[in-house]
Amino acid sequence: MGLSELGASELSRLIASGEVRPSEVMAAHLERVATVNGALNALVSLRDPDALMAEAQAADTAPRKGWLHGLPVAVKDLVAVQGLRTTWGSPLFAAHVPQADDLIAARMRAAGAIFTAKTNTPEWGHGSHSFNPVFGVTRNPYDLSLSAGGSSGGAAAALAARMVPVADGSDMMGSLRNPAAFCNVYGFRPSWGLVPADAVGDAFMATLATEGPMARDIEDLARLLEVLAGENPEVPFCRPNEPFADRLEISLKGRRIGWLGDWGGAYGCETGILAQCESGLRVLEDLGAEVEPVAPPFPAEQLWQAWTTLRAFLNAGAKGAWRDVPEKWAALKPETQWEIAQGSAISATAVHEASEIRSRWYARAAKLFHRFDALVMPAAQVWPFPAEWRWPQEISGRAMDTYHRWMEVVVPVSLIGLPSLALPCGFGPGGLPTGMQLFGPVGADARILAMGEQYHRATDWPGRRPPPL
Repeated sequence: MGLSELGASELSRLIASGEVRPSEVMAAHLERVATVNGALNALVSLRDPDALMAEAQAADTAPRKGWLHGLPVAVKDLVAVQGLRTTWGSPLFAAHVPQADDLIAARMRAAGAIFTAKTNTPEWGHGSHSFNPVFGVTRNPYDLSLSAGGSSGGAAAALAARMVPVADGSDMMGSLRNPAAFCNVYGFRPSWGLVPADAVGDAFMATLATEGPMARDIEDLARLLEVLAGENPEVPFCRPNEPFADRLEISLKGRRIGWLGDWGGAYGCETGILAQCESGLRVLEDLGAEVEPVAPPFPAEQLWQAWTTLRAFLNAGAKGAWRDVPEKWAALKPETQWEIAQGSAISATAVHEASEIRSRWYARAAKLFHRFDALVMPAAQVWPFPAEWRWPQEISGRAMDTYHRWMEVVVPVSLIGLPSLALPCGFGPGGLPTGMQLFGPVGADARILAMGEQYHRATDWPGRRPPPL
């Protein structure tokens, strides 16, 4: 097995023991990038290979900095990295080179990561399909004609294709969970506040999005989460870090899992998605869990109302000034313009109503978690779709009335900041991957990861079915 096939935890152990040098790891991954990235377009703003090899050779003899010491890491292009072009997928920032790291980049750098590139993303992260006018589209490693998902599509595709051993991502509306499902890898959206944001802009009302880890196994997820997590005293609502990787041993015997399915038909799914998720549920049952169908616990349309109101409100607040600069406004993708226009017309009363809906759903979910250790829904409502599309216009004959309605299934988790783990569920009749999301109450990150570890040991879909590149 080549070094690029190994996960970050195994590589870290081999480097720590002296059995493998960082320069050998870097050489293997650079060879892999040269072989497959041209077809995938998952990694962008790649650094010079000679410079990367020089950094890796220096790490061969340098004191060990942390868990990521000497490992090649590509950072999502929504995260600023000092000295490495960071564009947010926008032509407005096509030549932007940051002077400082964002917080999570700084934490990965401090843990020893060697930054090789950025991972592609849709412009501003808007939409679950990774294309933009700066770099183009990222393609699915299981079928190059299809989407890798988004907004962490570049990260998911790079992981699946073995160009990186572990990756960061972010998730507002399924941006970790959707590409994980599309690319047969794991993505973890942590409890909101566990991975803190930078002290930039609003830090009190913007509580819908979070950074998180992606990987090909759960131990790597847990260890990268330990690197990313930890309080930032400059922002509110932080949660303390935990030794997640030391808490992966758990029995699923008697664990109660609620199956929400398609929320009573509210979240339309393409044929085969629910059946594939149910095959994943049977794995949990074989491991001793008790799975029970759950009726829709809250009106889906109210959740959507609250979500679209708050999301547009935040987008308009963050980017609304660009409406007054014609050349900048014209450079924004239509979906971003739509978000700003919607948000600019929202009243204070509508925002308050959305917050009340959100609060009622949080209380209802808390009662559900008195009955269940975790809940499950699909991680995506559609199979990977043609890479040339902007977004799916319909699901099984049901028209989508916005650019993001086809990902509505992720909203119940995102709206109230629950920890959610995207688990691969194998491959459907068409040979394409999909996944389900296993989620629990706020603060249950260690439990959800540990349950996922038992599932991974029983399935290891990323290891059993790597992409045919």
